[in-house]
Amino acid sequence: MTFLKKLGLATAALALSISSSSAHFVLAYTPEVNLERAGDVPLKLIFWHPFENGHVMDLAKPEAVYMMHKGKKIDLMDSLKPITFKGASNEAKAFDATAKIKRNGDYIIVVEPTPYYEGSEDIYIQQLTKSFLNKGGIPTGWEEPLGLATEIVPLNKPTNILAGSTFTGRVLAEGKPVAGAEIEIEYMAAEPNMETNSPKDPKASPMPGGAVVALSDENGYFSFGIPKAGFWGFAALGSGPKKEHEGKELSQDAVIWVRAYDVK
Repeated sequence: MTFLKKLGLATAALALSISSSSAHFVLAYTPEVNLERAGDVPLKLIFWHPFENGHVMDLAKPEAVYMMHKGKKIDLMDSLKPITFKGASNEAKAFDATAKIKRNGDYIIVVEPTPYYEGSEDIYIQQLTKSFLNKGGIPTGWEEPLGLATEIVPLNKPTNILAGSTFTGRVLAEGKPVAGAEIEIEYMAAEPNMETNSPKDPKASPMPGGAVVALSDENGYFSFGIPKAGFWGFAALGSGPKKEHEGKELSQDAVIWVRAYDVK
C-alpha cells in the first residue's frame, strides 16, 4: 500500500468521538511562535479544556521542562514559577516558564508532566507535550523525533500551517510507529491572557458529538484538515509504553501543538 493510500485511510478514519465533553490538554503556550528577534519568550504551562473554555486541572511541578535546539537540550526547570490560572468555571495550579531564544532556527518546547490522577475515571494521565518556536524563519529540525517515550512527529512545519490545508503527524512510542492510536483533536478556542492568567474570549464553540478523533494507520500516520487559523492540539491517547502508575492504570499520551494562519 502506498504512503498516500495510507494517509487516505487515516483521514477517512476521522470521526466524532462518543465522548460527552471536549478533551483535556497540557498547554505550553505563548501567543507568537514565529520570532524575529532574540529575547526571553514567556510560556504558560496549563492543564485545561481550551476548546470549550472548560474545567482547569491542577498541574503539579513537571518532571521535566526543556527545549531542543539543533540537537542541544536546554533545561527550563529553573525558570518555572507557580501561578493560578482562572478558567470560566474554576481555577487551578499552573506555571509560568521562560524560554531564552538566541540563535535562528527551531526550538521545540517539551513538557513531561507528573502523572495526574483523574478521580472520575480512577486513572493517571501523563501528557508528554511538544510545542514549537522558530526564530528567523530558518528550519533546523522541527521534523526530527526527540526520542521521548511517546511523541507525535510533525510532517508539516508546525509553526506556519495554512488554514484550509492538511496537517499530518506520526505517532511514535520508543521510536516505533503506533498503529491504531486514538488521536483527540483540540482547537484552542480560548487562548490564555498572558497578563491576567485567565482566558480570552473564545473564538469558536465545540461541535455537537464530543471530542474530534482521528486514528493512526498501520505505520502511525494520521492526517487532519485544519479548518481555522489558531492553535491546534493533537493527543495520541495511551500511546506510551508505560501503562501503570502507583498501582493504577496510566494513560501516557503524546501531545503536539501546531499553529495555523489564514492566507492574506
